[in-house]
Amino acid sequence: MERLRAKFAAFEYKGLAAIALVFAVMAALLFVERSGIRYQYDTRSLTLLPAESAPSKAEALADMPKDCLVLYNSKRADSRMALEEFEVILTDMKVGHDTVDLSRGGSWSFKGYKTAVLLLSNLSDLGDKLIELDAWVYEGGGALLPMTLSKEPYFSVMEPKFGIVESSYDYALADSIYVTENFMVGGGRGFAITESWDSALVVRVDESDRVKVHAYTDDDRRLPLVWESRYGSGRFVLDNLGIYTKNTRGIYAASYSLLTPVTAYPVINASCFYLDDFPSQIPSGSNEYVWRDYGTSTRDFYVNIWWPDMMNLADRYGLAYTGLAIQCYDDRVDGTTTSAPDKETFLNFGNMLLRMGGEIGYHGYNHQPLCLDDCDYNGVYDYKTWQSEDAMASALDTLLDLCDELFPGVEMSVYVPPSNIMSEGGQAFLIREYPQIRSISGIYFESADLDFYCTQEFDVLESGVVAQPRIISGCDMDDFMKLAALSELNFHYVNSHFTHPDDSLDPERGAQLGWEELKSRFTGYLDWLYTAAPNIRNFTGSEMAAAVQRFAGVTVSTEATGDTFKIRLGNFTDEAWLMVRFNDAAPQEVEGGALEQLTDTLYLLRADQPDVTVTLA
Repeated sequence: MERLRAKFAAFEYKGLAAIALVFAVMAALLFVERSGIRYQYDTRSLTLLPAESAPSKAEALADMPKDCLVLYNSKRADSRMALEEFEVILTDMKVGHDTVDLSRGGSWSFKGYKTAVLLLSNLSDLGDKLIELDAWVYEGGGALLPMTLSKEPYFSVMEPKFGIVESSYDYALADSIYVTENFMVGGGRGFAITESWDSALVVRVDESDRVKVHAYTDDDRRLPLVWESRYGSGRFVLDNLGIYTKNTRGIYAASYSLLTPVTAYPVINASCFYLDDFPSQIPSGSNEYVWRDYGTSTRDFYVNIWWPDMMNLADRYGLAYTGLAIQCYDDRVDGTTTSAPDKETFLNFGNMLLRMGGEIGYHGYNHQPLCLDDCDYNGVYDYKTWQSEDAMASALDTLLDLCDELFPGVEMSVYVPPSNIMSEGGQAFLIREYPQIRSISGIYFESADLDFYCTQEFDVLESGVVAQPRIISGCDMDDFMKLAALSELNFHYVNSHFTHPDDSLDPERGAQLGWEELKSRFTGYLDWLYTAAPNIRNFTGSEMAAAVQRFAGVTVSTEATGDTFKIRLGNFTDEAWLMVRFNDAAPQEVEGGALEQLTDTLYLLRADQPDVTVTLA
């Protein structure tokens, strides 16, 4: 009996010890939860370079040899419009080029150039140089004609060499584009064109092996929109789209890559997802759409439904969210501030985000953009303007103090303007007074509503701050954004997306569809993205900025000799990524890097050193 009592006593003490251990573990987890995350930035896969060693694209391109000739006519509005886009396209592809305005006369020649881009809708602008173009391409040149051509005598002379067997004086509506699977990453499907008009010349092209159609209207007409025509030892590439906007740049970049036997250009290789207004204060009360679908408050929806779903998507696709902290939503612009009313929620959301491998950036003390009284919102927004730079500094300091208190030791280096609005003076103030901000993420596309949206290109600013615009947004992406996503995946090999926790509350952003449907549509986009680009790097905002630095500074020179293709990278630091299209032969071996196949002819190259040699099969 005594022996049995002793056994039970021993078990009792062991049980107490186990319970004590459980409580100790819970206490430790609670301490971590309350004390912030101190180690996350030690695990970043790519870090920012010193500002002084990160040149801009223009600085990098200045010393490049100019082996591309760009022709345009400044007296024609469509030619000027196309030039605006192609200056960016060729600069980002690091194509050294000379630009000639045909309206000014003067002497020039195709000789000595590898490629030519003819931003001309009327070939009569070439005059006698049309004969030289013909001979130059036949002898091995690559000519891109990215503008819809007019049917006139000069065109009629050249159309058989362009691969056209029949043409009309009529122009057809180009309201969709089917991109072939081999031509562009993410192709093999159709995309709607929202800026469509009767912009495509009605043509029928040769069906022989020398002509290859890469894109056509996504309807029964199958009107050719992008095709190449081999001519002698060279080739013509024609774009019959007639639309020259930012969300079609990738189509023209892909077209340019068809001009030579092998084409290589640098890319960013990054996928970044921003959560604007997160962490922040959760709206009180209930929302009609949330209550309709879940019968719960907005707070409970955020905590128990929206955020767990977002975490599940991050786990499923490997996303690394960058949350953009905002302290409150008051409209104070005089420099007076209040403490955060709900620090615990702010802390809990922030810590969970960091523990997932995400990152926190700055959005603002409140949601008032960094604009002084020289800004006019033109009735588009009811925001106020700040009374002074001191007032802006007081507000931002309050946010920085809160983040330092709740997330001690966590480096924060990315800023996103509220509502994507920031004046030039506001940006200058931010860069001057807050050197810890190494990157500003505005938006990619301009808007006619206001003059001071923070609209950007991927680049390094004169100050050394990195510009890394967000391209698409929301869960219910429209046709414009879908085409933009395709374009940027092929232009920069990049995805940059932002969403807000309250998207599911706002009918203008699809709230009437309900969160389940919004989540389904967002998941559909993620499925497309990671099927098209399974190897794209999932990055936080600071990692994206670091990738943009390397992309902006690197230059690319190539040389083809026999069965080898050599790439020389200028301003190489520790890595570079390039899109490489092999038009005439497949790659066999690589020295100095590694290739990963994206389509039949398109590859992603990781360069590990400044000299890369590819042996062709």
